[in-house]
Amino acid sequence: MTRLRTRLFWNMLTVLLIGMGIAALLAWRTVETIYLDTQRENLLAQANITADAMRGTQLPGFRSYSQPIETAPEVQQYTQFQNAQPGIHTRVLSSQGTVIFSLPLDQNQTFSPPIENAIPVSAQEILARPEIVSAMNGIPETAIRAVMGRSVLYAAAPVFAEDGTVSGLVYLTMPLPAAGLPLNLILQLSGAAFLAVALALLTGTFLARRLVTPLERVAAAAGAVSAGDLEQRVPVGGQVRELDELGQSFNRMTESLRQADQTKNAFIADVTHELRTPLTVIRGTIETLQDGALDDLEGRGPLLDSMQCETERLTRMVNDLLMLARADARTLDIERVPFDLVELAHARCAHLSGLAARNQIRLEVTSAESAIALGDADRVAQALDNLLDNAIRYSPAGSAVTVEIGVGAGECQCAVHDHGAGIPAEHLPFIFERFYRADASRNRRTGGAGLGLAIVRALVEAQGGRVHAESLIGNGTTIRFWLPAN
Repeated sequence: MTRLRTRLFWNMLTVLLIGMGIAALLAWRTVETIYLDTQRENLLAQANITADAMRGTQLPGFRSYSQPIETAPEVQQYTQFQNAQPGIHTRVLSSQGTVIFSLPLDQNQTFSPPIENAIPVSAQEILARPEIVSAMNGIPETAIRAVMGRSVLYAAAPVFAEDGTVSGLVYLTMPLPAAGLPLNLILQLSGAAFLAVALALLTGTFLARRLVTPLERVAAAAGAVSAGDLEQRVPVGGQVRELDELGQSFNRMTESLRQADQTKNAFIADVTHELRTPLTVIRGTIETLQDGALDDLEGRGPLLDSMQCETERLTRMVNDLLMLARADARTLDIERVPFDLVELAHARCAHLSGLAARNQIRLEVTSAESAIALGDADRVAQALDNLLDNAIRYSPAGSAVTVEIGVGAGECQCAVHDHGAGIPAEHLPFIFERFYRADASRNRRTGGAGLGLAIVRALVEAQGGRVHAESLIGNGTTIRFWLPAN
């Protein structure tokens, strides 16, 4: 399987090379066009200079441009072979399209020697060329055409007589490089291309390393986490925002896993302890009965009552844990229908009035006429029972526990307020956690297993509501929850 660093390097290099290839092609075409335009201008300038130097000269074979070709004498036929040879070739043509003068000259002859097997071009063909036609009309012009498989640049400039008529023309030819550009320019462009490829290699390597190294760190850390090391962290603070966000997310994930693992361990320890207590009592009672107490009719009654109490406590705890597990799995059976929260509060206070009377606590409900909430009345009753039970247990004798019901902003609010000792501020964020106890005033002797508020939160949130706690030392505690109004 290909490594990410290698694949990323080749992908980046391929993209860079394709981009540079397109840029190089465009640059080549641009340089070629500029070079060709420059050669056109230079050759045409030389033709114009030569033509100006011959201005007013009576050329051999002169005739007016309208004179028939047959009546004008020929001097020398035009051939193409010389045009394909290196250098600039100069010819002076008569108005008949014949060669009057040609450069470079041969050392022993006035005109260039005839080339063996060179195919001459007729005067009619010469006079039909566009650049010749333009020059005969007094306008210098250039053209490019192929000669013997090679491109040749032509420049024609008119030679004016004393009367301003065109007496002939200067016709320059120059073969163009076979590759389209001179060798020195090709070498320079090739050097630039080589440098660009080397730069692309370095850039691809740098970018691949810069992007992949953080990913490799995350991968290594993830492997360590999968092996059980939840203390892994990856460094952040680089210059790639997405990689920093990935690192931060990974660190948050490991921190969450670490906390979840600690919570799981604490939960298991608490459940084990809470289950051990009633099981120990039940086991001790059974052993006592087996040792002979079973035959004691007067003594076995309290033992059996104690065993029944602990069994009921164990059953409640198991049911509570099962309910919380279902809430975590979002499989609680919730039936959301409209119900009167005020009526429900009065009913639950009446249900717990016996417990309140034994603790010398008054239960009071203050509310509007009605508050129609949308939720599961049985589940809300269970949550309200837990809140009232806590408030009764932790309120001083002779005080009141108040249930306040209100409606506003599309929500129904229920607040249970006691006048107990209160909860320290540092404990408030955690009182809805399972098995959490704030202090000695809320321990296993006076309270339950520490699941009541966790159950309240689970039940309220399962119905689309929310819950909040407020407390001041010495001023009691208020637990509020909100449910959607119908």
